[in-house]
Amino acid sequence: MTAEQGLRGGMQGAVLSFGADVPPTVTPAGARLRTADFVRADLRRIRIEDKRVINGATDVNQLVPFKYRWAWEKYLAACANHWMPQEINMSRDIALWRDPSGLTDDERRIVRRNLGFFVTADSLAANNIVLGTYRHITAPECRQYLLRQAFEEAIHTHAYQYIVESLALDEGEVFNAYHEIPSIREKDEFLIPFIDTLTDPGFRTGTAEADQRLLRSLIVFACLMEGLFFYVGFVQVLALGRQNKMTGAAEQYQYILRDESMHCNFGIDLINQIKLENPHLWTREFREEVAELFRKAVDLEYRYAEDTMPRGVLGLNAPMFKEYLRFVANRRSQQIGVEQQYPGAGNPFPWMSEMTDLKKERNFFETRVIEYQTGGALTWD
Repeated sequence: MTAEQGLRGGMQGAVLSFGADVPPTVTPAGARLRTADFVRADLRRIRIEDKRVINGATDVNQLVPFKYRWAWEKYLAACANHWMPQEINMSRDIALWRDPSGLTDDERRIVRRNLGFFVTADSLAANNIVLGTYRHITAPECRQYLLRQAFEEAIHTHAYQYIVESLALDEGEVFNAYHEIPSIREKDEFLIPFIDTLTDPGFRTGTAEADQRLLRSLIVFACLMEGLFFYVGFVQVLALGRQNKMTGAAEQYQYILRDESMHCNFGIDLINQIKLENPHLWTREFREEVAELFRKAVDLEYRYAEDTMPRGVLGLNAPMFKEYLRFVANRRSQQIGVEQQYPGAGNPFPWMSEMTDLKKERNFFETRVIEYQTGGALTWD
């Protein structure tokens, strides 16, 4: 299979079905279960202690009683943080982009490269959830969050398209960057095998080998894709916003960063819960494999940093990102219990911690309330 076929396959290679042939899970012994079996097989009420994140045999259609309340609380928090791209005014960005002296060539390169990576990355993430991860998770509380996450990935793709459309960029150039720009393509090619694992209609959990493949893919997407591959772009566009440039795009990136931080944290909680319930999967050899994936991801994202900023710009330069990516990789490693690969790495962008933690009452650019929440009262007149 070519890399291009793999990318397409990752998005098209699986079909969801809740009918008689495609089971939502398997028992630990490997027996196939259909949705109908959950309805007929055991009519007693679900006990909390019987629920499991993977390889569970309880009815996935029954949300309660809650066992994984942290997943439900993350779902509620995500719903409360709802936003839509068209709520953000892009008029200043449009005027700046049209002004021949509004941005330097290096600043325009950053914007184009970022959009070229992100427009596809969030589509890959959404398809990985809908066509892959969701099928193999047997805790309905976790599935509930995954459904919300998939919708947020769609909002992010919408946001990038909204920026592309607002700036009147060449859509063919931007949306094909993952084919045509090596530094972007290499990151997507790194992800392809892990997408293919989960979206393969024939893939089933229930054995140690299969469960490790699932766990490995979850780590790649939570810790490396959403938790590392997005961060050069986030720093660059938010740095533009800090200099009062492209503030509409930067505001959208800030909301996306908030969402992705939650995705990453949910994924880490999911990984740690699977480890807790299946300690036999967390072998020394497996941890060494994961550490190697971390090192590879840091190298790929650093190459992307070099490509997007061949010269210093915005007070940033590529070597600064080498330290930052090592710092982020150490943090992700620590969160899932893998030995840090870059002892002593520091954070050259302390302002990003504030952005990521989202503890300010208003957004960084003071254009609208960051804690925007939905929930207006309905009237029936």
